[in-house]
Amino acid sequence: MRLAGTFLTAAAAITGAAAAPGTTTLGPRQQSSTITVDLTRTFQKMDGFGFSLAFQRANLITNMSDKTKQKELLDLLFNRTTGAGFTILRNGIGSTPNSNSDFMNTIAPRNPGGPRATPQYVWDGKDSGQLWVSQQAVQQYRVKQIYASYMKTNNNDANGGTLCGVPGASCSSGDWRQAYADYLVAYIKFYAQEGVPITHLGFLNEPDYTASYASMRSDGNQAADFIKILYPTLEAANLTSQLGIACCETMGWGSAVNMINSIRSQGQEGRLKTVTSHTYTGGPSSPLNSRNPVWFSEQCDLNGQWTTSWYSNGGAGEGLTWANNVYSAVVNYNASGYLYWEGVQWPNPNTNEKIIRVDNRTNTYEVSKRLWAFANWSRYVRPGAVRVGTSGGSGLRTAAFRNEDGTIAVVVISTTGSAVNVSVRVSGGGTPSYAQAFVSDNTRNAASTPATLGADGTVSGQVAARSITTFFILPGARKS
Repeated sequence: MRLAGTFLTAAAAITGAAAAPGTTTLGPRQQSSTITVDLTRTFQKMDGFGFSLAFQRANLITNMSDKTKQKELLDLLFNRTTGAGFTILRNGIGSTPNSNSDFMNTIAPRNPGGPRATPQYVWDGKDSGQLWVSQQAVQQYRVKQIYASYMKTNNNDANGGTLCGVPGASCSSGDWRQAYADYLVAYIKFYAQEGVPITHLGFLNEPDYTASYASMRSDGNQAADFIKILYPTLEAANLTSQLGIACCETMGWGSAVNMINSIRSQGQEGRLKTVTSHTYTGGPSSPLNSRNPVWFSEQCDLNGQWTTSWYSNGGAGEGLTWANNVYSAVVNYNASGYLYWEGVQWPNPNTNEKIIRVDNRTNTYEVSKRLWAFANWSRYVRPGAVRVGTSGGSGLRTAAFRNEDGTIAVVVISTTGSAVNVSVRVSGGGTPSYAQAFVSDNTRNAASTPATLGADGTVSGQVAARSITTFFILPGARKS
């Protein structure tokens, strides 16, 4: 929620193999509740799962003096076998002239004097600690997607205001729309020269909310008006093959619906790559109607006291709650991307707005179970995966995905107090050749759990009480 008015969303598609499938046991099918996966029934394509390190949270990793702990934090976030395997990194574009408090400094600290004046860009090679983490994500963990104001009516990067020049926002200083588009391109190019290609560009953040920190207001018509300038600017810079525009990071789902409808009515929806929304002021009751992938681009428990619990009483910060939150977004509302707010944050405020609590005074950290809820999704449901149909599994929440390499991830969530034996059958493709299962619950963190592959290709295993279990299946030869 506390994000600068502009965001570069770098969606990181982390490649690299999952834990290599080991030899599985061939044996007779167990008596079980049967889940059928139908590969011929397809839904949305997945972009992935991720988090942000905005407002200098990245410095908790970048400036960690204990390099062993630093590597552990990176692994917890990005590693596909020992961590969550996140594939989207959401960076904030700074808008303040300094780095006081947790502010993110801008690349244009001085007003050039007018929208047609040549700006004096300043690149510090750090970007509030975000650049180094982005470089590690791209170079070491093969992340491929990364997502990112002073030109406003109130002459201040905070407290709302509107971009000068859009409908209803005239300023004595002139029309700053082209200057703002150029500013965003300059930021993208700074990252490119550091070896980090930005893939998604968000030019707004919570435009339906006036914050005391960096913020900028916009409605759908104003957003569409700016897209008419931003898109050709990206084209002229030869960037449209690399990245696309994400819009509009609204505080609530209803605002996102209204803004996208306005953008569509002005013929600009086709210039978007992704539709983005938060749900702080209201969640969805139905999928958002758009031709573009939809991301729940910032989600968290802002107010709950810090907890590392998987399940205690169904609290808003518990791991099982977040396993279910992701399920609802992906299955009920066809989300292609799902991002938590802060990946790491210091102990104060001692809330659940972060996944990992880092104390830079002592070089220590504490991991919440929310990380492992995400791991059961992100390790096995990779960018480019297509959600496919499931049926059966009474009393369980099930979702299945076919990855680009042909592997199949079947996510099963139990919210009851009893373990359930399940059999997973895959139709519409070849007979599976290997299978593994991984579970997160009160005592385990994406840990291996027995999976048995029957001679007919049925995968059998147990779904523990109040857990998320992912069956990861390698395909065999397709039936003729």
